[in-house]
Amino acid sequence: MAQAKPSLAQDLVWRLEAFAYDVAAGLARIFPIDAVSDCGAWLFKRLGPLTSAHRVVERNLRIAFPDADDAEVARLLAAQWDQVGRWFAEFPILDRIVGDPSRVEVVGAERLAAIAAGGGPVVFISGHFSSFEIMPAVIVHAGITCQITYRATNNPHVDDRIRASRWRYGVRLFAPKGSDGARELLRALTRGESVALMNDQKFNGGVAAPLFGLMAHTAPGPSSFALRFGVPLLPMSVQRKDKARFRVVVHEPIRLEDTGDRTADIETGVRRVNAFIEERVRQRPEEWFWVHRRWPNEHYRRERR
Repeated sequence: MAQAKPSLAQDLVWRLEAFAYDVAAGLARIFPIDAVSDCGAWLFKRLGPLTSAHRVVERNLRIAFPDADDAEVARLLAAQWDQVGRWFAEFPILDRIVGDPSRVEVVGAERLAAIAAGGGPVVFISGHFSSFEIMPAVIVHAGITCQITYRATNNPHVDDRIRASRWRYGVRLFAPKGSDGARELLRALTRGESVALMNDQKFNGGVAAPLFGLMAHTAPGPSSFALRFGVPLLPMSVQRKDKARFRVVVHEPIRLEDTGDRTADIETGVRRVNAFIEERVRQRPEEWFWVHRRWPNEHYRRERR
């Protein structure tokens, strides 16, 4: 279905936002990489606490870490804004970052090499850890043909720029989120290609599975794809070593058992995915993207009391 044509006022706002993006991206490409990363951290540590997202982050931290005292919550609040700011500032120059071998270490690269050599396909899964856009770049640079899911931004002019930025660091194949994207992922797996999905955000109508001791609705797609095609889930994560230097970890594959009870098997897969996400977050909590409401609304209402 074709999108409705925006009003002149809406289109003007979108074009102004795109202009602001161009200015920020242009400035980022002038300065040294670490200076750009530091600038993003400095800016977001000051502006982030002034936004409504700050309260969402605090609620999430208290839901996930109920035993943390106020000092620890305050430390994590500041640390995660530092990380969000670095991610935001680094995105326009990711091609410069991934183009410098000294800045991206890959642990478990032999698993990617095996897939590229014909040992695939797989369903890559991950979460919004650190500068998470580095993960698809590493997959593609390993020589793996892979469809990467993405959610288009509301502003089509900014979305064009984001896609162009991803193109610069090698990501060519995109599958939009939604039913059209799901069909494209199915076609890719049928062709023997791999697919990659983020599996750590709230998915209304998804499978309810534990995350930090609470039930969280999670997209069943990755587990469903893995079971349908008899391929493993391959978890990956991104860690920040220092400033704009990273470690990308290719973890042990998760192999799901097909018992013939598809509903139960998918639920088992979702539970294992959530366990992987939780373990990563507990190890490096400041590096997760805390600004979205991950759990059911009732837990947020409870926090306001």
